[in-house]
Amino acid sequence: MTPLHDPPHSNASRPGSSRLRRLGRWLAIAVGVMGVAFVAAGLGFVGFLSQLRLSEEGSPTRADGIVVLTGGSSRVSDAIDLLARGYGQRLLISGVHRANSLSDISRSLPDSEALLKCCVDLDHSAVNTRSNASETRRWAHQQKFQSLLVVTSNYHMPRAIVELSHAMPDITLIPFSVVGEKWREEPWWASGAAMRLLLSEYVKYLAAEVRVRLDRLGLSGASETLAPQPPDSREPPHRSTTASTR
Repeated sequence: MTPLHDPPHSNASRPGSSRLRRLGRWLAIAVGVMGVAFVAAGLGFVGFLSQLRLSEEGSPTRADGIVVLTGGSSRVSDAIDLLARGYGQRLLISGVHRANSLSDISRSLPDSEALLKCCVDLDHSAVNTRSNASETRRWAHQQKFQSLLVVTSNYHMPRAIVELSHAMPDITLIPFSVVGEKWREEPWWASGAAMRLLLSEYVKYLAAEVRVRLDRLGLSGASETLAPQPPDSREPPHRSTTASTR
């Protein structure tokens, strides 16, 4: 009787099957990790959105000083209004274009000329939120202020507070969120432009959180590599200081 033998290809097929099984396991792990990351990012975005105010406060808490971060609609005019109403002793406008001066603001807000001359300071050095925080710290310490009213757009406020609180943990920060007309006219989820803006700001917010946490752990060199700080894309070319609000 002729002895039975396995087909020649049977042994060769086993290594291939093993490789396919390993590949399948790696794919399953990759899909699982991506799923967890997607869920975590989604929950983080919901948490980010929960920090955004959709209406402006009528009477915020008073502070020693006021700082407004340029880059979006009506921020500077709102900050000057708060100053006029006595919610702070002095106002810093941070991130003003080098070509702009107090006279540019007074032309846009003629009723505030006297207030601008006596109680408003301009910061021409800051080019992004991180340098806004650095320049605000310098100004607040010069003025010996212990509390600041922070004026910026609602979607920018979470990142601004992360940067400012890290730069000056010794100073109390009171947020005053400016809500632009486009946010009041239609829900943000109904606008593609608003959704793109929020997603972009959420990514920047996460990058700021990571860098700040690394700084607190003494890993500032790593944080510089992970989160370089170019000028914020939120800040368009400034035609006038008041137009350069976020």
